[in-house]
Amino acid sequence: MLTIGQLASYAGVTIRAVRHYHQVGLLPEPERDASGYRSYDAGAVVRLIRIRTLAEAGVPLARVQELLDADEATFLEGTAEIDRDLRRQVRELQEHRRRIAQLASGDSLAVPDEVRDYLDMVRAIGAPDALVEAERDAWILVAARYPAQIPAFMADKVAQLQDPRTVRFYQLIGRMLQGAQDEQEQFARQMADLLVELFEEAAANGQLEQQDLNMDDAAFVKLLDSMADAHPTVARLRALLAERGWVGWTRVERRTG
Repeated sequence: MLTIGQLASYAGVTIRAVRHYHQVGLLPEPERDASGYRSYDAGAVVRLIRIRTLAEAGVPLARVQELLDADEATFLEGTAEIDRDLRRQVRELQEHRRRIAQLASGDSLAVPDEVRDYLDMVRAIGAPDALVEAERDAWILVAARYPAQIPAFMADKVAQLQDPRTVRFYQLIGRMLQGAQDEQEQFARQMADLLVELFEEAAANGQLEQQDLNMDDAAFVKLLDSMADAHPTVARLRALLAERGWVGWTRVERRTG
């Protein structure tokens, strides 16, 4: 007859594991002898080895008892089902690994691939990191609120990057952030003039009329505007745009009255 330590050693598990299997009901716990010790027979070793083998194969402990007591057909059906579940878990883990690898750039966190590609383009034209990060955070919100419209939004944004004026706008932001204090107002005014030119053109070709169709949640627009206003550059640009007759940021329109 064996002590718990000998049982664990012969079965290739720890004493802690034996006690856990006792606790969850997988391994019957023998009565104590006259000396107050529990002793185990060969059957306990065999059962413990079978428990260990199933657990090491990935069988959840909750199903080990079922398989230990199953006939051959039930055992085969049960192991096939567990195999299917393990395959699903492997696919999920592989997807997690793929997504973790994408996060290396930082821009992939919580944004679709289209947004990440667009941000790479913004960075490539010389936009400062602070601006790229601010755009990324805004697109995280937009992607959560309007997931189905992200491809259309990104197609429009990529098209805008083909316009030299848009590239110039991003470059001016970089110069403003890096320039001397006395130059910042000059760059801000140049940016405001560029935006007004783009707004006038969008109004003439009917693009501004599509704004409510593309983003119809007024409360969400205010949320994005409040996020943008946290950056001093945007706050100053909005003041300059107001002087030129334009209001709004996420949704722009001519000031009336």
